[in-house]
Amino acid sequence: MAASADQPTLVLLHVLLGDANDWQPVQAALAGLPSLALDLPGHGSNQAVRVTGFEQAHRWLCDELAARGIDRYQLVGYSLGGRLALYHASQAPAGLQALLLENCHPGLPPAERPARLAHDEGWARRFEQEPLAAVLADWYRQGVFADLGEDARARQIARRLGNDGEAVAAMLRATSLGQQPNLGPCLAQGALPVTYVSGKRDHKFHQLACLMASQHRKINHLELDGGHNLHAHQPETFARLLAEWVNQQQEEKRHD
Repeated sequence: MAASADQPTLVLLHVLLGDANDWQPVQAALAGLPSLALDLPGHGSNQAVRVTGFEQAHRWLCDELAARGIDRYQLVGYSLGGRLALYHASQAPAGLQALLLENCHPGLPPAERPARLAHDEGWARRFEQEPLAAVLADWYRQGVFADLGEDARARQIARRLGNDGEAVAAMLRATSLGQQPNLGPCLAQGALPVTYVSGKRDHKFHQLACLMASQHRKINHLELDGGHNLHAHQPETFARLLAEWVNQQQEEKRHD
């Protein structure tokens, strides 16, 4: 749906291994708010697209928005999508009105990045060399997915079998947390409104969100009773949260 003259488009970025369809239940509940969910490079309809790092991913996003005539937008990103959104915001694009991050990492200290690069390289090699189903079975047993029961884990694996292992590996290498600059300070600088949504049962990212909010007062921290993938498990609740967030941004704009 296209944005009206006074309503920016809500642009939605998914997680590694996901695609734009992940956001469909949320979009269906958004009650007419203009929104656009994109397939990230290496995923969905963009499976053949490659980027070499965060800067290229930023330029890719700029091109995607320009191609659709979107010059005013509010950006929402989950996990990898959130990290890409955060880097994009750090480049101060002219049309970006507000940023909402769902369970994503702002960046590691330099000393911790080599270990993360090695960790992600191990996964990338597995995605390239092993049957996708076998890799996904282990991927979704990582601690961040601890809230998934066996049935939910099996459904998630089945949904992700359409991925191409080499494409996933390329995107994982290009956008590893070990490649990402520490973007936390960017959240506290400038006038861009920033909201971070965390699930109380996603202990790692919830603690991270609480820490960021305590360090940077301008970050609006919202909590939901859930795990890592809030918008998938609670699409109607997440849609209400987004609608309230959009309305809040519009009200604040009117009073500027």
